[in-house]
Amino acid sequence: MQIHVVQRGQSLYRIARAYGISPEEIATANEIPDPSQLVTGQALVIPIEGSYHVVQPGQSLYIIGNLYGISYQELARINGISTNAILQVGQQLRIPEKQKRPINSFLYVEPRTPVAQSMIDEVRNRVGDLTFLGMFSYQVNRDGSVTPPSTANILQIADEAGVTNALVVSNLEDFAFSADLARAIFNDDAAQNQLFGNLIQIANDEGYGDIHFDFELLYPEDRELYTNFLRKARDRFRMAGLRISAAVAPKASDITTGIYGAHDYAAIGEILDYVMIMTYEWGYTFSDPQAVSPIQPVRSVMNYAASVIPNEKIFLGQNLYGYDWTFPFPPQGGPPARAISPQQAIQIALQNGAEIQYDFQAQAPFFQYTDAAGVLHEVWFEDARSIQAKFDLMNELGLGGIMYWKLGLSFPQNWLLLNDNFTIIKL
Repeated sequence: MQIHVVQRGQSLYRIARAYGISPEEIATANEIPDPSQLVTGQALVIPIEGSYHVVQPGQSLYIIGNLYGISYQELARINGISTNAILQVGQQLRIPEKQKRPINSFLYVEPRTPVAQSMIDEVRNRVGDLTFLGMFSYQVNRDGSVTPPSTANILQIADEAGVTNALVVSNLEDFAFSADLARAIFNDDAAQNQLFGNLIQIANDEGYGDIHFDFELLYPEDRELYTNFLRKARDRFRMAGLRISAAVAPKASDITTGIYGAHDYAAIGEILDYVMIMTYEWGYTFSDPQAVSPIQPVRSVMNYAASVIPNEKIFLGQNLYGYDWTFPFPPQGGPPARAISPQQAIQIALQNGAEIQYDFQAQAPFFQYTDAAGVLHEVWFEDARSIQAKFDLMNELGLGGIMYWKLGLSFPQNWLLLNDNFTIIKL
């Protein structure tokens, strides 16, 4: 696969010709609604075997070969040139396909009642890219009972595709994560035993292979209580032949205070089979405009995680969405940002004549536009470049997997590049 950034005046026909494929192939791969309309700065995935490198000043076959882990002799052979060839700036060199590493992928799905047919169809489209499908969520009640979500035939679709269904357990109460609810469960052995028994029964009845805790916004002083809760859950679930995993808040050190303090990375990593780290929401609904998952803080979090948790257990959390902020921005009293998919972001740019920019420090695309009422907007989202930066980090650290929030947000470039970089494990 090749990532191509659309330049001003480029057409899909011209781009396709440069790579020796048809415009229809690019349009289909990137789910472009109108192939005659591209956005300057838009990142496209070109569905070819291998990729191309554009020669920069001072680069030789030897230097370029080192960038991609191949010999200069092999690079010359692939491109049909002499090993002594003098390269021209701007020259394109073909790079062979890279060796893929096996990883796990986990995707949350949040169905409503009734479950929409569009969601069922999207599950069918995505199961080939998944190891786990996480059903969000079974909500814990204070007596240890659980309130289930609607699932329709989603579990069956995933199971038939060899995907492991994950039962996601949350401390949601009255539509918000509740530290009080979690504390009540942590301090009540009878409620815990009831909860664990209920979850095992549901897993057996519905065909779940993993029980996944998403307990958020806990009291920091409940850190040890939560760790002990997970340890007891692990012991019960393993006897029942079930895996156990959890989502944890992103932090770059062992912070024990605030809303992230209750998540003890080292202890949780020792207890669980998998740990999903929620490395997103730096830019969020009520923030100033910024990248949702900028690469530098994501790297800091993952470096810390990898220092205390076995790498093969760690899943990097990835957003499948961005935000459209309206001026004045939320910290100055403006409205909350609107969540949008990457495909929606491109359409907004197209409709408003905006050019997409790229922040190389954050490794994230963004743009500004003025709406019909004359109000300024700023949009940050994900594209092929930003997700490839995360895949590169995963390979650098040897991480075991990636976790996505959530199904239903269109981002075709992600799935193309996921399968170009990795082989998805089926358990």
